[in-house]
Amino acid sequence: MLAEIITIGDELLIGQVIDTNSAWIAQKLNESGVEVIQRRAIGDNRDEIFRALDSIHPDTKLVILTGGLGPTRDDITKKTLAEYFGQELIFHEETLRHITNIFTKLDREVNELNASQAWLPSGCTPLKNMYGTAPGMQFEKNGVYYFSLPGVPYEMKALFESYIQPFIREKLTPDYQIVHAVFHTQGIPESILAKRLENWELNLPPQLKLAYLPSAGAVRLRLTARGKKNEDLKAILDAQSKKLRELLGADLYAEGDEPLEVVVGKLLKTNHKTLALAESCTGGYISHLITSVPGSSAYYMGGVVAYDYMAKEVALGVNHDDIVNFGAVSSQVVIQMADGARSVFNTDYALSASGIAGPDGGTPEKPVGTVWIGIATPTETRAYLFRFGNDRMRNIRKTALAALNLLRRSLNSLDLDDIDLPDLKSIVVSKREKMAN
Repeated sequence: MLAEIITIGDELLIGQVIDTNSAWIAQKLNESGVEVIQRRAIGDNRDEIFRALDSIHPDTKLVILTGGLGPTRDDITKKTLAEYFGQELIFHEETLRHITNIFTKLDREVNELNASQAWLPSGCTPLKNMYGTAPGMQFEKNGVYYFSLPGVPYEMKALFESYIQPFIREKLTPDYQIVHAVFHTQGIPESILAKRLENWELNLPPQLKLAYLPSAGAVRLRLTARGKKNEDLKAILDAQSKKLRELLGADLYAEGDEPLEVVVGKLLKTNHKTLALAESCTGGYISHLITSVPGSSAYYMGGVVAYDYMAKEVALGVNHDDIVNFGAVSSQVVIQMADGARSVFNTDYALSASGIAGPDGGTPEKPVGTVWIGIATPTETRAYLFRFGNDRMRNIRKTALAALNLLRRSLNSLDLDDIDLPDLKSIVVSKREKMAN
């Protein structure tokens, strides 16, 4: 079944607000067995709304609109929809009671603009908004179902889950199913992954399709099975997922929705290990990722953002002569940074990073994107040289993910010498005796 999403708001068109609603809706529709054929953003304009509704695909059965349902005069969606469907606005007492209850709890008076939200198109089915004052609306015309939702994300999501998901399940897709499996890799470009998986992908069963979803430093692989509910799609998906895992090997770091920082956190917690960080070019971004995970205080002891030379020397004990002779972006320095962080915070592991994120600071010997990453373990400290690109924020993100992935491999007892990544240029190892507890 086909669906379309229309987001309404001038703020979307000028870039003042990023449209996250349509991405979330599309994902939820896909999970429900509905294929989104078109997404568009339009302004708060009566003619634009009419044009968008008039131009839906002939096979579309579901249209979801968000935005333009507030109490201010520029929110024209409700009035425009009433006109489009040939209806008049009528007063809805239940909606006014709901609005009044909300304002009473806030110890506020309901003014004329707030009360105006109780005027609804005569032929719509009101959808009670438990988190706001603007109700959703459901329409039907010529076999197409239309849902109009507020643009506030948490209000929109609640209405979608309360009304639209059950409606889809019971009325629109009773015999159809979509099943997904998602696999995460780090540091391998999309083209190299595609080459590795080429023969397997060409021989996938007709019910399955593989999608590549690249981002800075990572590629997600989404394997999707589509078919009738009487087909055992899960068995087909499971069989091919097993083959995909074998092809990805140690480069697969997670399945489902788990980001790398969650995976690493679970490994640290399960193995009762602790971590410290020493960051330069990433400016605390690795620490941000680690601490974004609830419960990270169980394994993350702390970190140092040693941006300046003196900070590296004073806070982490990096040798001044080594910085002068080899530069802050060197194996010698990141090894000492990792060792210093591990010592200062008395942890099992430490990660360090020093590089030239850009856009300035590069040299012929060390161009922008040159990054050394250090990892100190209970038995050794290693330094890895990466050469990323010219984009500063992408370099910071890639550095953070590369560092976390090295830690993941170490915690999983994977060979830290057997890493084949295009951006990885060399490895330096500093051995030491394992410290007694």
